[in-house]
Amino acid sequence: MSAQLKIAVILSSTRQARLADKPAQWFLDFARAEHPEITFELVDLRDFNLPFFDEVASNAWAPSQSPEAVKWQQKIAEFDGYIFVTAEYNHSITGALKNALDQAYVEWAKKPMGAVGYGGLGAGRAIEHLRAIAVELQMVPVRNAVHIGGGDFMAISPLGANGEMSEIAGHIEGSAKGLLADIAWWGAATKAARG
Repeated sequence: MSAQLKIAVILSSTRQARLADKPAQWFLDFARAEHPEITFELVDLRDFNLPFFDEVASNAWAPSQSPEAVKWQQKIAEFDGYIFVTAEYNHSITGALKNALDQAYVEWAKKPMGAVGYGGLGAGRAIEHLRAIAVELQMVPVRNAVHIGGGDFMAISPLGANGEMSEIAGHIEGSAKGLLADIAWWGAATKAARG
């Protein structure tokens, strides 16, 4: 088992009009600069044609029959932790993300997760909901998160000024550093325990 951590940065919206690409790419670049000892990879839910969950049970209890679900499970099994870039839809995560979470179980377990959220309130409610789901999937939710809300959200959103992430980077770099420190520590701890 390699000592180097491999962390997925998961784009959790599949809408054509999504904002996710901007914060995801900014976070990926920031993470790679802050922690060159960790491998970060962008994983886009659009690249996985996941059907709605329709298995007899979670793959904790029975192997998945859907080839798309198995492909997804194999991909997320590659990682030692996850950072979800998520919007907030009606006080929760996207339906696409909930479905993707449900399509696996054993692959998520005993690994840390964190979030970069965006929306009017910085996706605070969505991230809290995501953490509760992660607990049931036996992930380790970390304390720190990046919340892009209010004026910062409107500064980068096409609904507002549609500016670049560089315009708000100074406001969110501190929380991004905290999130990355949490993921690095818990990633190393859980990887050692799994090994």
